[in-house]
Amino acid sequence: MAFNVPPIKTTDTDDVRNVGFEIEFTGLTLTHVTSILSNVFGGELKQKSEVEYELHTSEYGKFKVELDWEFLKNAALEAKMNDHRHKRVEFLHQMALSVVPLEIVFPPFPLDKLDKLDEIIIALREAGARGTDDSVVAAFGVHINPEIPSLDVATFQAYLRAFGLLQWWLNESHEVNFARKMSPYIKLYSEDYVERLLAKNYEDLDELIDDYLAHNPSRNRALDMLPLFAYVNEDKVKKVITDSKVNARPTFHYRLPNCLIEHTGWSFASSWNIWHKVEVLAADPDALAFLSRRFKEMSLPVIGVKRSEWIREINLWIKSQE
Repeated sequence: MAFNVPPIKTTDTDDVRNVGFEIEFTGLTLTHVTSILSNVFGGELKQKSEVEYELHTSEYGKFKVELDWEFLKNAALEAKMNDHRHKRVEFLHQMALSVVPLEIVFPPFPLDKLDKLDEIIIALREAGARGTDDSVVAAFGVHINPEIPSLDVATFQAYLRAFGLLQWWLNESHEVNFARKMSPYIKLYSEDYVERLLAKNYEDLDELIDDYLAHNPSRNRALDMLPLFAYVNEDKVKKVITDSKVNARPTFHYRLPNCLIEHTGWSFASSWNIWHKVEVLAADPDALAFLSRRFKEMSLPVIGVKRSEWIREINLWIKSQE
């Protein structure tokens, strides 16, 4: 499947924009995954602990592979310094394999090299990797980290408005798994916050960040802006958010897609091409103005905008772009 090309392909320094991906899945061991990753991308494999590896490549950068359980990662690092704890870590590792996902964190890939990612998805699928549908309780997913084209306030506001207007449609289009919907990790923005985004024209980033933190004081959002805001003003974010997992970087952190790695034909492009609608809308001031006006017109006192009717409105807009 081809990756749709966004309207804004470069940053304001004329560099090709990068996109990072993170994927959670089960069905394979860490050793198997690192072997597959090495076969596809080459590079030098380094073991940080019994449950964390890094693959360093000259062409693409650093890949991280780990069992995504903070307690076990900390225990494994302790065991590395205390040999007698290895058996405990190995026991926990084996117990966790069926319910705790393995995670691959990809380095940022340039937009014109994203097709290379399909090779690893095919290889993992053929080896027996399984994603979101494999568990009724686990919230395995795919995270997309697109580099922001520019750090000016207008760009931030355009993307936030675009996502706010599209978030219900995105949730439906991804067919987000029930377990993931019920988890606390991928909450949508409140309608109050979306209305505020549409009503205000921010003059500086400090005001925009303050409003975001007031309405979204958590990493647990479908579009998590904290890494990007921390990149711009880490001190401001740390005053509100104490979570050590917030890693500053110049990217959005989009967490909504399921991981459907076991499905033939599924790839990162399946998820990216849905996010792509945010890219399209953010780059179109006229469409943003039109949909913002329609959202306000369709908002009723007390109950706000009816979700099903708004999704139909978005589908009409998408159809008009075809």
